[in-house]
Amino acid sequence: MALITLRDISLAFGGPPLFDGINLQIEPGDRLCLMGRNGTGKSTLMKLISGEIPPEGGEVIRSQGLRVALVSQEIPQEVAGTVFEVVAQHPHAAAGTEQWEHEQQVERVLNRLHLEPEAEFATLSGGTKRRVLLARALVAAPDILLLDEPTNHLDIETILWLEEFLARNITTCIFVTHDRAFARRLANRIAELDRGRIFAFSCGYDQFVERREALLEAEITRMALFDKKLAQEEAWVRQGIKARRTRNEGRVRALKALREEYRQRRTRQGTATIRLQEAERSGRLVIEAEQVGFSYGDRTVIRDLSTTIMRGDKLGIIGPNGSGKTTLLRLLLGELEPQSGTIRQGTRLEVLYMDQMRDQLDPQKSVAENVGEGNDTLIIGGKSRHIIGYLQDFLFSPERARSPVSILSGGERNRLLLAKLFTKPGNVLVLDEPTNDLDAETLELLEDLLMEYSGTLLLVSHDREFLNNVVSSTLAINSDGTVKETVGGYDDWLREQQFEAVPPVAKPVQEKGKPQKERPRKLSFKEERELEALPERITTLETEQEQIHSTLADPEFYKNRGAEAVTLNARLEAIDAELLTAYARWEELEALR
Repeated sequence: MALITLRDISLAFGGPPLFDGINLQIEPGDRLCLMGRNGTGKSTLMKLISGEIPPEGGEVIRSQGLRVALVSQEIPQEVAGTVFEVVAQHPHAAAGTEQWEHEQQVERVLNRLHLEPEAEFATLSGGTKRRVLLARALVAAPDILLLDEPTNHLDIETILWLEEFLARNITTCIFVTHDRAFARRLANRIAELDRGRIFAFSCGYDQFVERREALLEAEITRMALFDKKLAQEEAWVRQGIKARRTRNEGRVRALKALREEYRQRRTRQGTATIRLQEAERSGRLVIEAEQVGFSYGDRTVIRDLSTTIMRGDKLGIIGPNGSGKTTLLRLLLGELEPQSGTIRQGTRLEVLYMDQMRDQLDPQKSVAENVGEGNDTLIIGGKSRHIIGYLQDFLFSPERARSPVSILSGGERNRLLLAKLFTKPGNVLVLDEPTNDLDAETLELLEDLLMEYSGTLLLVSHDREFLNNVVSSTLAINSDGTVKETVGGYDDWLREQQFEAVPPVAKPVQEKGKPQKERPRKLSFKEERELEALPERITTLETEQEQIHSTLADPEFYKNRGAEAVTLNARLEAIDAELLTAYARWEELEALR
């Protein structure tokens, strides 16, 4: 029997229908991932299921005694008190139970979620606050747990904990997420909101992506055939009075029906057109750090950091919340002075910085005012563009472009910040948690853009799949402030961590006289890309090497530019070292493959 049934639900809020006769059933054991573009009503639907808001039409049928708990996307501002007090104040928690039983349940949940009862809620990090709100929801022992963007602002360690906790302890849940790895691990059903309707799929995330693509292709074909038929009938009716004879009245009525269907058709929201304006290339060296240290009082945040970032590198930065990822960015960019060690920046750096707190947006100004900064036109790619047209590339309608930022959803704010950021050219792109609240399609578009970006990228993210697909190396900040660099994305870092964690006695031991074969493995996506790029890299280095040799062999060189000989010889030594490294890596990857 269904726990909850939505039947012919409609809701409009005074504009086009947000929900236009949607139907959905939730059965025991469903782990439903709710998807859809930003602004399609995912959070509204969660509130409707929880009972916070009523529908304008249709009915919500709940099984008798159904308990539903919602953990919202935003942390409520009014929540205050100790962790125990916050968790104990769930409005449905004490129904049918004695006070002492309720308090025991609170203590059990706090222990299970590793929360300190006496800690003040206001002093906690964003990730820990979300864990407290989850505890408050669990105290009610809900039949359906609703989670709206539960991974936002959580570090990777906490996301992995949450995945494991939900998989082991929660039977039925509905969740909204942009985290593809999270959806892939938990969902056994997917429902997508699109143009006021809901489409449910009884499958996991990867199968959903394949089925949705097939449905969209079929829809495009069907709409093209409809438009062709409508055009033919419009041409027929313009032929004149013969079309209005009695025997053709049926055809005229059919044409009117086609026109009405076309008028009511809601086309799918387009895909954002995100383009980066690349500035003049930076110098080959972007940033070099040697033995850098930084502390806040007695707390060491960064210890003995040494790294070299070259033009074109795509560097991911990971670590627990509060570990110092933003501090590391500010040190590398020169916004903070290291307390020990040195940081050297290269030449011709044009930095574009997207901060985590989105402080670059003024909530009281309109979308257009935030991007145009008082101007109606922008220079994009060397050409003048009207601000309204530019914002339409980022899926802001003219009406939305004139709305204040304060009414935008989290995903729309993120899209707006990208629009504002990309009005200026840059060759070093710094993104601090860019994927929060972005819908899957915009996230994948940004992912593709960054993969093709020829400049240098510094990326802080907790999105494992995003890191795997975009970055070429990863800096991981440890709890003691040390920073470890790994070639590849998150999975490559995790594999190395797991290998190093195996104690020597647990590693395979060869039997005497029987050499043990190493288990073959496939190259990761990053390793495949690295292997494909190595021949071109080696060719470039060898070409430069030949040019320098030719220059140094030319007698005319020493007449006019003899002073450059020392520099060129030093470069030759550097090229030799780079070629040795590149050939060794090529052999290593080929052997793995």
